[in-house]
Amino acid sequence: MNKLLCIAFAIALFGCKKEIKTDDYTIVSGKITNKQAGDVTMNSEDRTFKEVIKIAADGTFIDTLSTDIKSYVLFDGTNPVFINAQPGFKLNIAYDALDFDNTVNISGIGSEINNYLLLKRKSEMDLNRKSSEIFVQVEDDYKKTMLDFKKTQEDMLSNTKGLPSDFIAKETRNINYGYFGKLKSYERAHRHFTKNPAFKVSEGFLKDVSELDYNNEEDFEFSRNYKGIVNDYYEVKARELSQKDSTAYDLSYVKTVSAIESETIKNTLLFDFVNFNMSYSNNLDDFYKMFLENSTNEKNNAIVTETYNKLTALKEGKPSPKFVDYENITGTKMSLDDLKGRYVYIDVWATWCGPCIQQIPHLQKVEKAYHGKNIEFVSISIDKQSDYEKWKTMVIEKDLGGIQLFADNDWESAFVQDYQIQGIPKFILIDPEGNIVDANAPRPSSPKLIELFDKHNL
Repeated sequence: MNKLLCIAFAIALFGCKKEIKTDDYTIVSGKITNKQAGDVTMNSEDRTFKEVIKIAADGTFIDTLSTDIKSYVLFDGTNPVFINAQPGFKLNIAYDALDFDNTVNISGIGSEINNYLLLKRKSEMDLNRKSSEIFVQVEDDYKKTMLDFKKTQEDMLSNTKGLPSDFIAKETRNINYGYFGKLKSYERAHRHFTKNPAFKVSEGFLKDVSELDYNNEEDFEFSRNYKGIVNDYYEVKARELSQKDSTAYDLSYVKTVSAIESETIKNTLLFDFVNFNMSYSNNLDDFYKMFLENSTNEKNNAIVTETYNKLTALKEGKPSPKFVDYENITGTKMSLDDLKGRYVYIDVWATWCGPCIQQIPHLQKVEKAYHGKNIEFVSISIDKQSDYEKWKTMVIEKDLGGIQLFADNDWESAFVQDYQIQGIPKFILIDPEGNIVDANAPRPSSPKLIELFDKHNL
């Protein structure tokens, strides 16, 4: 989104007119020392925007950010810098990529807010590292730990000089919403860490959360914590509707959220949900139609329509997008066309993906059951190039079977983009002619996969 050249050109062309003002943007410059291989990108926190930042030989860079997006992430492949963008901010970010935590420094106009957010995120990361010991605590101890952490964040906010009063007021509420969010996560996390799936929080544990106003537009736009709580609230209502009416959850969610009075909250939740889940929907046409009938944000509608048009090309019987010359674990190259004449079950995964790893034993079991039949099992890793050796090691140590391939450009690989893959693991079934059987095939752990194989006489 580098608008500096455009702005300079406009000024030269039109003279000193005021149609374009640099104060409408946030300008970010800086220097990354010891930058590792790979692109540096600027991303919106909600993943709707991404661009590659040009880095000079000495590590310096400059970019201009639209403040239509409030939160960005500068990412060098390892280190994320979260950026609050407001009109007139001129930020300078400098750090050593090999010693990020000890060297990162933000200066310039707007640095007070961004340095506060940097410290806040560090405290949250430190808390997350203690999850295994925190979530096993009994309710009262856990709540005390979270109240202490909340107090620490409030002190951090009050001790930061130069913060605008309106930011302090909103952030104070945001910290409180963060506390509520941690209370909401306790039951599920306690079950996991104590290995007690029957655990339920006591009556009244979530009393404060249940009394929240779920229609505060200002807090919804400012606070990711509040937005998460609101989304969770409507997810629960959608599940209840899905069970009551025996309808698909994705359709129930759209129907539930569409009843929200606030256009801002309704449109945002609709877009976030539909944009991420459309590629997984088994009711694509109804899903898309229901979204358009209820979304009043034209920009969102255009983005979803573009995605929908791409997904219609992924329906059963359509020619499958192809991967070309992906590296095999054996060191050779392989393309989808090399597998014509056989069914192909594809698993798109990565070594860092927990749910992907959980599917491995199930996939190995299915591979063994269908060994010698007219089907190939292909696993495509979308790990970053920097994790290539980690991928090879995991394939060998876990004795992964089938055909193990490494995608050419992780998430940006053409095959991943063409299939509109928003999350992994992702499973795809292709027929012997190279046509799509199911672009959203069941997981190996699902009995529906065997039903799908049986349907095609495998």
